[in-house]
Amino acid sequence: MGSELSMHARNSLGVVFFPAFDWAISPTHPEREERLLYTRDQLKEEGIFDIEGIHEYRPDLISREDVSRVHFCLPSTASIVSDSDLAAAGGAVTAARLVLEKKEDKAFALVRPPGHHAMRVAHGNRGFCNINNEAIMLDWVRSTYFHPEGRPLRIAIVDTDVHHADGSQDIFWNDPDTLFISLHQDGRTLYPGTGFIKESGGPAALGRTVNIPLPPGTSDEGYLYVIEHVVLPILKDFKPDLVINSAGQDNHFTDPLANELLTAQGYAALNALLSPDIAVLEGGYSIRGALPYVNMGICLALAGLSAKDIREPAFDEASVRQSPKIAPYLEQIGRQVLEQYFYPPSCPYDGREENGFWTWLRSIYYDTSALSERQRVRYRLCPDCRGYGIRETESGRTALSFCLEIPRCVCNTCREEALGKLAQARRSGMYAHVLCIDETTCTPHLSWPLEKKLWQQTS
Repeated sequence: MGSELSMHARNSLGVVFFPAFDWAISPTHPEREERLLYTRDQLKEEGIFDIEGIHEYRPDLISREDVSRVHFCLPSTASIVSDSDLAAAGGAVTAARLVLEKKEDKAFALVRPPGHHAMRVAHGNRGFCNINNEAIMLDWVRSTYFHPEGRPLRIAIVDTDVHHADGSQDIFWNDPDTLFISLHQDGRTLYPGTGFIKESGGPAALGRTVNIPLPPGTSDEGYLYVIEHVVLPILKDFKPDLVINSAGQDNHFTDPLANELLTAQGYAALNALLSPDIAVLEGGYSIRGALPYVNMGICLALAGLSAKDIREPAFDEASVRQSPKIAPYLEQIGRQVLEQYFYPPSCPYDGREENGFWTWLRSIYYDTSALSERQRVRYRLCPDCRGYGIRETESGRTALSFCLEIPRCVCNTCREEALGKLAQARRSGMYAHVLCIDETTCTPHLSWPLEKKLWQQTS
């Protein structure tokens, strides 16, 4: 790798590093600080920061008010959010700031704890996640920047963690300006048991949620096929202003929690194809055998450099070879995904229309916190805007609570009606919470700086 590291980065890269020394589920839990300490040692040892154009940064700390613009934390934000959570989400925001302020071409937030299983309502820890780092980063971006054409910013999240990003899906479910794509091991075989093709978005955003369930044993070959033949055509159609990779690494062939066969070179090739503006670390629990090499590969790919010399200690070509049965299966899955994206269904797969709302009931389990939540979700069906959302939720920790979401760009009729629902809930004696983007205090003030993507310019 020495000859490669003597080169200049083709894309300047900011690496934001935060290992969360003071946060752990338990001393021996797979999600612990060594996940990043070995990575940092590897990056230093290989001289990644000696490459001209690659720089290391520390995260800014976000506030609990930043969290409360994205999450309903019950019973309180303080009960859910630690300082490490604020720094991890702050690392994602720092990565976005580096790119949008044009200090770096691309950025990689190597942070923990992860966040993509944290939903809009947070009663505790799910899948090692308390708050959603990418969602908080997107809220910061949209609170800071406006598009010069006056339209809402279009942002794509491509989540390549082996587990379905059910938290990110929940947060962006009814957001037509956010394209959420999740590549993950089939939910019939792995936590959290969701992420099927039919899960395609809420009533105002049908087709904006794209799930691509992959069979166990999918290797570099399969992942790269899906990126090239499914993900990139969808991105080309959506034309996002910003592309984010939720860069989970637990689909590595040595990971103890899953059954895929991706290699460090595969991760690098995936990022080279996708060319995201920002990557944010999610899962990955092969602490010695995968993460240092995968993170090195992602850094090189984002910087526009080759990762062909990276080899994990346990790499064996025969052991990561994909079964011949998987390629035709992925072709079939790809056709179904593209069909649903370009010709979305007329209504969400779950729930029903009820008194002007799309309504459904959910049961959510917090595996790390051992909590069960019951939730009734309603989205207002409005011909003039995406509508507002109501979540009535309770768990073993929190009494029945009324959570009201009033998004940006909601029409005046919906805003007034939503605030009336809030007043009614408070009069009834329910615990009432409101997540309302106040246009007067959260108005973007900087023009969008990014140029069009290469895949937007090509046929």
